Amino acid sequence: MAGARPAFPPSIVVGVKALACELPHQHGLPLSRLSLADIRQEVVRRGLVACIGESTLWRWLSEDAIRPWTHRTWIFPRDPAFEEKAGRVLDLYHGEWEGKALSDADCVLSTDEKTSIQARRPIHESLAPAPGRTMRVEFEYERKGAWAYFAAWDVRRARIFGRCEKTTGILPFERLVAQVMNQEPYRSAPRVFWIMDNGSSHRGQACITRLHKRWPSIIPVHTPVHASWLNQIEVYFSIIQRKVLTPNDFQSLAQLEDRLLRFQDHYSATARPFEWKFTRHDLQVLLSKIQAHEQMLAKAA
Repeated sequence: MAGARPAFPPSIVVGVKALACELPHQHGLPLSRLSLADIRQEVVRRGLVACIGESTLWRWLSEDAIRPWTHRTWIFPRDPAFEEKAGRVLDLYHGEWEGKALSDADCVLSTDEKTSIQARRPIHESLAPAPGRTMRVEFEYERKGAWAYFAAWDVRRARIFGRCEKTTGILPFERLVAQVMNQEPYRSAPRVFWIMDNGSSHRGQACITRLHKRWPSIIPVHTPVHASWLNQIEVYFSIIQRKVLTPNDFQSLAQLEDRLLRFQDHYSATARPFEWKFTRHDLQVLLSKIQAHEQMLAKAA
């Protein structure tokens, strides 16, 4: 029929999808990712078809959710004790420690530092929103310095504590710990669990010994290496990134510090504990999938 769309045999569709799932450099292409235009050009160059439209390619790839122009980063667990360490953190989030329920007096804190928070002063003053106009922030700015923001999130009571420091390090972190431990209920609590990652400010057995010597009630709990997603303070950091630091429009470091610290009170006034649904069972399922994927890659190699 005149004007009818040409039909492509299934083998061509399969060949195009296979091409879209290849890494470009494996075939000598000077590209990191393939766009629809790149795929169309390569399909024709390889002689799979003489002519084809990008809308047709899009339709074929959409059938299997193939999007080679996007990418995600990932990393395999490298900590040999990953399941054990992650399980302890998950138990604390669900009110347990070493198989026993936590008491009401026990405290669980999640802590870390958000580094290099810059104060950027736009060259021109920002314009507030108006009818038919979004807020406008000048692209060019002056750097007014940066803070390292140390914070601790009370997992059970939904309270946030934080401070701004010029640098990261052991002493700035211990000042945060003292800020929290010198007030109730933490000062009198029988056990205060501090969940933390393996950053240089609070790494390893030396950190555990140092903290426990000064505050005997503290039980440091390290997350596995490369497992920041297990640390609830990262959820709070994502909140301040959205609600406090974006857009970045601060006249000075003092103004940035004031905003960060006042937001703590603002947030704590209505905060509720995060609804943490990831469990030990979910962890086992995830690790099983990762193990299967590693085995598949090993066979492919």
